[in-house]
Amino acid sequence: MVTVPDVVRRRLAPPGRFTPNFWLVAILVTGIGLVLRLVNLSHPKETIFDEVYYANEAWDLLQHGVEWNPEDNTPQYVVHPPLGKWMIGLGEQLFGYNSFGWRIMAVVVGTASIALITMAAWRLFRSTVLAGTAGLLMSLDGMHFVLSRAALLDIFLMFWIVVAFYFLVLDREQRRANVLASRAVFPWYRIACAVSLGLACGVKWSGLWYLALFAIAVAVFDLGAARCADRPMRLTPAAGWALAVVGIAALAYLATWWGWFASDDGYFRHWSGNALVSLWHYHEEAYKFHTTLDKPHPYQSWPWQWLLLGRPVLFYWTGAGQCGAQGCASSILLLGTPLLWWSFIPALFGLGWLAIARRDGRAWLVLLAALTGILPWFQSMPAHRTMFIFYALPAEPFLILAVVYVLGAIIGRPHTEHRRIGALAAGAYVLLVAACFAYFYPIYSGMDITYTQWLSRMWLGSRWV
Repeated sequence: MVTVPDVVRRRLAPPGRFTPNFWLVAILVTGIGLVLRLVNLSHPKETIFDEVYYANEAWDLLQHGVEWNPEDNTPQYVVHPPLGKWMIGLGEQLFGYNSFGWRIMAVVVGTASIALITMAAWRLFRSTVLAGTAGLLMSLDGMHFVLSRAALLDIFLMFWIVVAFYFLVLDREQRRANVLASRAVFPWYRIACAVSLGLACGVKWSGLWYLALFAIAVAVFDLGAARCADRPMRLTPAAGWALAVVGIAALAYLATWWGWFASDDGYFRHWSGNALVSLWHYHEEAYKFHTTLDKPHPYQSWPWQWLLLGRPVLFYWTGAGQCGAQGCASSILLLGTPLLWWSFIPALFGLGWLAIARRDGRAWLVLLAALTGILPWFQSMPAHRTMFIFYALPAEPFLILAVVYVLGAIIGRPHTEHRRIGALAAGAYVLLVAACFAYFYPIYSGMDITYTQWLSRMWLGSRWV
């Protein structure tokens, strides 16, 4: 039997159970996010931006099992998988076909993602302060806030990716502990991660990029744990598990189409005598649509603009409100909290340097997960595909973890000379982000303000108008 050195044993050991202090902090930051997202949720009463599609399609799924065209009473052709709309439909089933009903599930999963990223941060960094910071920053991000209050698909895509990430972190801990103890435990976390990735793809196909990354990460974790414990690194079983993750995710993805399979009315349902062949044809047609979508839109943007907040999306606007002045404005602008988003790029550079300098697998995982949500979109630029800033939402939790990792490095280890200065700097940064969110809150939530107050928040002028 190989003797594992104490330093390696400590590295492989899991962080243990959540502490009471952690739960207090996690409940606090999650509660802040929940209350903020629930206030005046039903305003405006009408559909905003793409809610006009997804709120209606969710209601169709409840009535027919598939998307439906009421004008000629025929199945409707849509290009996104059904799971996100089923989740929106759950709120409509519970609260009716109204603005609260079609938005409430976005609040639920948005708030749950805050709790999950807080828990994941604690397991990665073993710090209640850093975990609470991650959850608080997500609670106070404008893009996450707006999409947590709208019946669009992207918040559900991000949710399932965060769920998969949390299970991936748990699996990493479990596999490292198993190698340390020379025992085999059934990999429930790994399977749950794979299922979550399939469900992410069942909302939007862009979940495929995270499926590829996390499948590779599973293999790398196995090899890394064996190397740390000075055990044989077996490539074949590691690669086999990576393929298994893809296979399990594919089955979970197919399950999200259950309404289409169970219906005789689904679009292309009887294109072939074989249901799977018909579904494959459906996917071919949808892929053609996605790869040729180049219709100009006033709020479209390119991936290089996203972290710079170069072109936000106006979800709602009216000048008919009451604000006590001659000119009023009420808007919902999909815009990340500027001070937070403008810190993402330096945080990524800092994280990359720390990943190399410290040879820290956690830093590499966070870095790659953040880049996976943005870099693949660059390949669509030569085709001038129509894209929007909210496509970056799945990367946002990992961008926040990048910031938190760098803040942890700035704070430093306990009992070091500069720790107090680092903690003050990190605390000041979080307070500035909170103040920035508060300043922009009126244009995130559709409050009635004067036109002058609205215009003062258009920091990048015509790019934000």
